[in-house]
Amino acid sequence: MKESSVFDAIRNGQWDFEPETVPESEFENTSALPGTNEKVDVLAERASAGLPLWHSADRQSYDDTEKAWI
Repeated sequence: MKESSVFDAIRNGQWDFEPETVPESEFENTSALPGTNEKVDVLAERASAGLPLWHSADRQSYDDTEKAWI
């Protein structure tokens, strides 16, 4: 059975699930600070949509002002 998300895989006991590769151009980065409710919400939305959790242009720290306004 082909799983569509990590949640489906866990529910079905497929512990070696690897999601399909999704190019970063297919989902947006976030300027939310790590550890904030906003960032957690973004990660939850990505997981629910079957997207990778991380985007290379996501804001990494408070001082990461270059990515804060992308």
